[in-house]
Amino acid sequence: MKPRAAAWIVLSLLAALPLLAGPQQTETTTPAQPDFTDHLRISIEGYLGKPYSWGATGSKSFDCSGFVWRVMVDNGVLFKRTTARKLSMSLRKPEAGKTWEFGNIVFFNNYKHCGIVKGAGSFYHAQTSLGTNESEFSPYWQPKIVGIRCFRLTGIK
Repeated sequence: MKPRAAAWIVLSLLAALPLLAGPQQTETTTPAQPDFTDHLRISIEGYLGKPYSWGATGSKSFDCSGFVWRVMVDNGVLFKRTTARKLSMSLRKPEAGKTWEFGNIVFFNNYKHCGIVKGAGSFYHAQTSLGTNESEFSPYWQPKIVGIRCFRLTGIK
């Protein structure tokens, strides 16, 4: 028997083992499916620590709007890759009381920089000196905020 044929047979048998073992016991509760925000967090965490590179959209390096674009596109939110300024003009203001919700986009420095809100205390972004990271809304960043916008994600939990 040729080595490829033997390997194919072995792999086929291994793949069939769960079927041969019979029905599996299932739990009475169904595990919760990850929602949109879970997937967004996973994407962000996967890109943290990547270096800054002007005009880059990942996956090895990013600029600020490229980071926002990549994370959103990875999660099915499709929009044209653009500058922070143009992105802010294409998005809506968050509803009252929802400004600091995870996933909103925060803009700084006369719309020359942007990031993704983690919560009222911090945000994710691609920073020239540190690459992609989480930063606090510290006394350094607070006065530089010029706006917060959100995507129209109706029907997404």
